[in-house]
Amino acid sequence: MNTAVVLTAMLPEHLLLLGIVLVIGLEIVGRGRRAALAVAFVAVAAAAAAAAELAVSGFSAAPFAGQFSVDPTTLLVKAMVLAFALPVLLMARDEFAGGEFPALLLSSLYGVCLLQSADSFATVFLGLELMSLPVYVLILLAWRRPQSAEAALKYLVLGGTATAMFLMGASLLYGSGGSLAIDAFPRALAGGDGLARAAVVLVVLSFFLKAAIVPFHAWAPDAYEAASVPVTAYMATIVKAGVLLAALRLFGRAELSSPMLELIAALPLASIVWGNLAAMRQPSLRRMIAYSSIAHAGYLFYALLGDPAGRLQAVAFYLLAYGLMNLLAFAALPAAADDLGRDRLDNLRGLFHRAPFAALMIGVAMLSLAGIPPLPGFVAKFLIFRNVMASGHTTIAVLGLIGSYLGIYFYLRVLQLMFMSPDAVVAGGGGRQRLALGASVACVAAAAVVAVFPGWIIGRF
Repeated sequence: MNTAVVLTAMLPEHLLLLGIVLVIGLEIVGRGRRAALAVAFVAVAAAAAAAAELAVSGFSAAPFAGQFSVDPTTLLVKAMVLAFALPVLLMARDEFAGGEFPALLLSSLYGVCLLQSADSFATVFLGLELMSLPVYVLILLAWRRPQSAEAALKYLVLGGTATAMFLMGASLLYGSGGSLAIDAFPRALAGGDGLARAAVVLVVLSFFLKAAIVPFHAWAPDAYEAASVPVTAYMATIVKAGVLLAALRLFGRAELSSPMLELIAALPLASIVWGNLAAMRQPSLRRMIAYSSIAHAGYLFYALLGDPAGRLQAVAFYLLAYGLMNLLAFAALPAAADDLGRDRLDNLRGLFHRAPFAALMIGVAMLSLAGIPPLPGFVAKFLIFRNVMASGHTTIAVLGLIGSYLGIYFYLRVLQLMFMSPDAVVAGGGGRQRLALGASVACVAAAAVVAVFPGWIIGRF
């Protein structure tokens, strides 16, 4: 084994690991929370920069053959996901009092990065668990919400069920094909024996559980609502991205056929419709975003129905646009002493008169998530549905497109509350959040680049 190749190929992961060690060390010696968050921010920024630099240089390697490998596309995806964590860390400064949050966030990010380089089901399992386990504790850190313990338990049950299904599917896959390599999954998709089909269904359903696809979504909104703002932002963007990119890595360039085609079409379509309908009635912003993320997970799984050659481009661009807009909405959300009141949509009434910049940023995010041109959300949805139609599934694409229009209502409802409603009576604020303001500026600047140069961005993947 070439040590230099191992160190270079896993440089982003090693930098995250170094950050974890330093954050824990700061906790041991009793340094302040700002030092821990600063160290975590530097570690994530360095890891993202390292991944981007390796991607630009065209670096490819397989330091652990059959288990872990990297290539320019994999490294670029890692850089994107790691960059999403930077606004989350900026938002967290005024939310958490110790080093627990940065240590858990870095640990979860390590799992997300591991997923993008996984070449076997063993590595995929390790990445999924490293990504998920810290999130259960992150939900518990929402000390302002008494229901956070219940929400964390619900999320733990969902995650444990998904893990059990994944392991059962992997064991059946090994029994049918004698291999745990991810290449065995496309072969099982094309295979006709019952054992292979059962394995594929169990693995797919485990990813549906992780992504909160209908009907496996029931407790996800509770977890989103009870978590703090930075944790909800992390779950809605980075955890979702990790799950979808891992599923995409398993499917590869495999062509879908019946009955898997119908399964991939039916449940994501149900998620699109139900997520958008349920979001209309939510009084809580985080709960609305939770149902919105259920619908967006449906759009992302729709990409698996499309042209295999364009799947990665469609999913990566969608995750980029979706992640930036979700982070923008959460970063621009005004501070408040009462977390429950801050989360209520009614408290956004007349926000434009109280905080015009925050209202404008949230408005941009809502319009993009709704898919309104020329914002990047429109291009992202266009790519998904274009690829589905290019594969000959026109009816499925039209049904998904109709379902997506249902989401316009609740996004525009937020704009109506902010710009066309009288001021709400809001309790005293929680002070200015300069770092969160910087995070929102960074997100809207990145979104502007994506909106102006979508073709250039798509061509990088």
